[in-house]
Amino acid sequence: MILGYTAAEVRAAEEPLLADGVPLMQHAAFALATRVAAELADRRGQVRGATVVALVGAGNNGGDALHAGAFLARRGVRVVAVCATGEPHAEGLAALRRAGGRAVRAVDPSDDGAPGGGARGDAAPGDADLPGVWLGDAVAEAYAADVVLDGLLGIGGRGAPRGVGGLLAGLLADLLESEDAGAATGGPRSAAEAGGGPLVVAVDLPSGVGVDDGALPDGPVLPAGLTVTFGAAKPGLLLPPASRRAGRVEVVDLGLALLERPAVARLAPADVAALWPVPGPEDHKYSRGVLGVVAGTPAYPGAAVLTVSAAALSGVGMVRYVGPSAVARSVLAARPEVVAGEGRVQAWLLGPGVDPEHPKQARRLTRALHAALAEGVPAVLDAGALALAPRELAPWCVLTPHAGELATLLGRLGEDVARTAVEAEPLRWARRAHELTGATVLLKGSTTVVVGAGGAVYAQADAPGWLATAGSGDVLAGVLGALLAGRAADVLDDPPLAAALAAAAALVHGRAAEVAVPGGPVTALGVAHAVPATVAGLLRG
Repeated sequence: MILGYTAAEVRAAEEPLLADGVPLMQHAAFALATRVAAELADRRGQVRGATVVALVGAGNNGGDALHAGAFLARRGVRVVAVCATGEPHAEGLAALRRAGGRAVRAVDPSDDGAPGGGARGDAAPGDADLPGVWLGDAVAEAYAADVVLDGLLGIGGRGAPRGVGGLLAGLLADLLESEDAGAATGGPRSAAEAGGGPLVVAVDLPSGVGVDDGALPDGPVLPAGLTVTFGAAKPGLLLPPASRRAGRVEVVDLGLALLERPAVARLAPADVAALWPVPGPEDHKYSRGVLGVVAGTPAYPGAAVLTVSAAALSGVGMVRYVGPSAVARSVLAARPEVVAGEGRVQAWLLGPGVDPEHPKQARRLTRALHAALAEGVPAVLDAGALALAPRELAPWCVLTPHAGELATLLGRLGEDVARTAVEAEPLRWARRAHELTGATVLLKGSTTVVVGAGGAVYAQADAPGWLATAGSGDVLAGVLGALLAGRAADVLDDPPLAAALAAAAALVHGRAAEVAVPGGPVTALGVAHAVPATVAGLLRG
């Protein structure tokens, strides 16, 4: 599990170590250099002879980048530090130079008053030891490198890099971002991820992203293929929309004593294996959980088929389908093990493919939801159920909207918010929906955010872009319904568990898409069929 802690919590945990003289920057820089060297060896076959360009700001992240550059230079890497400041970290700059690295100051030639703006190669006034390099040449140097280190801003920064640093980040981002790849994955990707160009490695976090809330600034952010973060992950690396700029996230352990509850968590495969209900030799279909499903209408029978298929393939003991006879026939044709008709259940799955204007199915849904609330039965509320749900729910009720549905739900609850606002601040609005209803909220997206009881927050980024396809949400609802049915008693005893199970369902859903067709297009039914192999692989570890 990756745990995300706020900037204030990380700083507080660093203070006693710094007071004891622990060289945290050197530890962080060495770990960063080691990780970069591994990437170089993987990309080129060897480390020696590679080129690394470090984009350096005035803060400690710039110092980390400079010290890491020194370690790499001693391994035969050509290292160039492009500074966006005349006062980079002094010890880091000295270390880089001793190791044979080179440092320059990027200059915007359009700014007549810019330091070093006179002639290419001139030292900037007041920066006699930092030769000035035209901005375009600095960007070209970075684009031609094997790896670019983004050390412009750290956790103390607010907003996008400004001045020359902002120009560096913006121009390089324009070169590296692939529009086609962004369309396929739901966000920008570096040229390295798309198959060419340098690998961008963010030093602690991509410069400018919201450290604690995952917000994107009004300005350029250089998307990273890899973020090496120190001490603990920062929430902005896990939360959307900033998480889409972080790439792979790797945490360097600095020995920080972080005792507070994390601001956000991301489940790993081992966590899902521990959460998944695995039957024992004495279990039977009823003890393994019975899931009631109210889904589909004659206009949308496929939603019911997808939902019950995913639930059955996720390992629930029994699925009871409640709905129109025509839809029930389609369900039974696809899944003959499903039982049509009402009966005792351990959890409900309500809403996929249900039009609230379809009176009979809407009444079935409302009746099941009221029974679930009265009897203390966990429930998944998806699609049509979101429009029919009462204001007051329970934490073992899991709402599963996408951004547009959440905006509509919040509007019904008295909040004036647009879909774009939800997409810009997903944690804020998922948390608001939880506050207003008491329910656990799973906000679907390329990074799925879950907010639940007891301050539980999860952010899962396991889904490939191919999973953005019709019926995918129905499959996710089926997986989650099976989990709630299998662990119904535990969820009632421990309400925050509902959020963890929702995050586990999101992880399995995303991984099943890769299992179904690695790196290629998938259908929702194909994802459902891949769930058993996905779960088996997670349980094997």
